[in-house]
Amino acid sequence: MLAKRWKAIALGGLAVAFVSFVASVAIPLEYRADAQVLIISRSRYGVDPYTVVKSAERIGENLVQLVKTDDFYRKVVAQPQYTLDLSRFLNVDERTRRKRWARSVNASVVFGTGVLNVSAYHRSPQEAERFAGAAADALVAYGAEYVGGDVALKVVNPAIATRVPVRPNVLVNALVGFVLGVLLMGVLVVKRRG
Repeated sequence: MLAKRWKAIALGGLAVAFVSFVASVAIPLEYRADAQVLIISRSRYGVDPYTVVKSAERIGENLVQLVKTDDFYRKVVAQPQYTLDLSRFLNVDERTRRKRWARSVNASVVFGTGVLNVSAYHRSPQEAERFAGAAADALVAYGAEYVGGDVALKVVNPAIATRVPVRPNVLVNALVGFVLGVLLMGVLVVKRRG
């Protein structure tokens, strides 16, 4: 039954894929910039390297959560060597500003290494680099305030932006649209026949 109607099913998939593609292109495209910060635990004598790396990972997990905070936002925008476009954070209520900040800058731990990856998203690749660089520098400058004095943070890779926009992912959205369209049309064909 489905084999006889494969053209209609494929056409439905292509139609939904096209709608997904158009919707994705209509959303403003954003670039991502990444910077890496090394977490250095000042180990005491007799502590094995595995424990030192695990300690750095745990500290990194704490820093990942702190990157989302209002306090960290204020420290990033106060970085003197960066001129940041703050227009999307101004003249909005606190809740909206926090959501936008959490969507604009985030961090993740590269497990097994003690490296913290700081990512920033913006419509401009240069602005994404500035935000990622300012966030990484703020972590280095204020890291001891967040995690204590037994830890040093160092930028090991300065911010660099992607060559193509990463959000929204147009190809993945179109592929998901195609799959959903095929499934929807398959269900419709089965219901009509049954």
